[in-house]
Amino acid sequence: MYPALQYHHQPFDDVPKLRHKGNGIDSPVPDLQLPQDSQQRPLSVFTTGSGSDGSRGRSKHNPHLSVGGTSSPGGSPMQYARNLSSHRHSPDSRPISYVDLLHIPYPQQVAPAPNLDNSLLRSAVGSNAALLATTKTLEMYRANVKKTGDPAVQYEFAIFMVQTAMELPPDVKGPNSREEMLKEARQILHKLADRSYPFAQYYLGDGFASGLFNKGKEDYDRAFPLFVAASKHGHAEAGYRAALCYEFGWGCRKDYAKAAQFFRASASKNHPGAATRLGMACIEGTMGLHGRQREGIKWLKRAAESADFQYNAAPYELGRLHENGFGDDIFKDEAYAAQLFTQSADLGHPEANLIMGKAYEYGLLMCPKDAALSIHFYNGAAQAGLPEAMMALCAWYLFGADPILSKDENEACEWAKKAADLGYAKAEYAVGYFKEIGIGCRQDTLEANVWYVRAAQQGEERAKQRLAIIRSAAAGGDPTGTTFNEKPKMKKSHSLFGVLGRKPSQE
Repeated sequence: MYPALQYHHQPFDDVPKLRHKGNGIDSPVPDLQLPQDSQQRPLSVFTTGSGSDGSRGRSKHNPHLSVGGTSSPGGSPMQYARNLSSHRHSPDSRPISYVDLLHIPYPQQVAPAPNLDNSLLRSAVGSNAALLATTKTLEMYRANVKKTGDPAVQYEFAIFMVQTAMELPPDVKGPNSREEMLKEARQILHKLADRSYPFAQYYLGDGFASGLFNKGKEDYDRAFPLFVAASKHGHAEAGYRAALCYEFGWGCRKDYAKAAQFFRASASKNHPGAATRLGMACIEGTMGLHGRQREGIKWLKRAAESADFQYNAAPYELGRLHENGFGDDIFKDEAYAAQLFTQSADLGHPEANLIMGKAYEYGLLMCPKDAALSIHFYNGAAQAGLPEAMMALCAWYLFGADPILSKDENEACEWAKKAADLGYAKAEYAVGYFKEIGIGCRQDTLEANVWYVRAAQQGEERAKQRLAIIRSAAAGGDPTGTTFNEKPKMKKSHSLFGVLGRKPSQE
């Protein structure tokens, strides 16, 4: 009844990413990649998918979107210690010991976000760090790091080198080239990992898993033991990644019992991803967890309370249970389901955005009809790559929603084309219709025929009917009343809604 969770992963991209200067806060809805199979890898701290370009996608969706793509909440050990000390009676800002991780719940820090003004280096190289060139900054930072044996300082330097390397074009040569900087950062992380420093163990493992430290090739054989090692020191995110490795056999043999063990350990630290996966496994009876529906609901509720931009599925899954009710443990409550879907949508979940778009368009889930909110949520789902949401936006633009949205046939055609390019049969038929009639584009019956054929090959009955009509007309048959000779003039033509595969939200 409930499909298996999809793990979104974007492999290491060799193209340097331009990032905005500022506070590093992503848009609330991340840019997501649609999962291509049932065993997608989780997001890596080295993959970008989370709104670094400022666009509204799966809120990396900003995660996600994303439907979240930001990494787990960022910050180095020293950064976390400074934040933690502000809530203590003592002003102590010393870095915490990694042993303390055993008693610290998620969120735990991974790599800090890129900071191109060098403000984080002022304590190491002086107050004018922001004015230094990258090469000079590296030289001064490296010299200061060599004077200390503090693993937290060495770790931050390694992360800084990785972030700087990611901003460089791959074809730059020399001692400060991307390849050399990544090599040096990897060596530092290796030394720290050998000293059982969990942050370095996790970051190094993530680098191997994403392909950053292996020329773009995923290497779970080396990543898996590092995740396990970091998790044994209390790193919740590493425990979650180790659990995924055991579940899918990434770098190890499949072992559902150990996967559940690691999921449970991270979930107990309030890791929303681990709690969601464990909860769904209990509800579905997978991974050997049969007859544990109540436990699964408990974990889902716990995950929903700590959901973030990357791990945003728990409110959505819990909302699905409340939408129709689930046994004796979850009663049907559409209003509460809408509240949960909204929570997940605001964190960038694509399907949650789609559901709320429909709810506000048609007045479902105890929601009033609201064109502005419907368009808002549809846009979140469409930016995350859902073709059904793209077609919903196509309909809104095709007919308009004064004074919220002006009618724009060109924009409607563009959204239909985007959905059709993803292989969505209804969109392929709609593009064919637009091309045949000339709605929002230049009239082109030959191209229309191409789109009809594509849709028909996927079983779209209306496309088959249109092709039959076209062939009949070409053979000299009587096409009267069956071809479209002009654009429909009704504001919400039922024929056009039929083309879009939708029903009018109001007459």
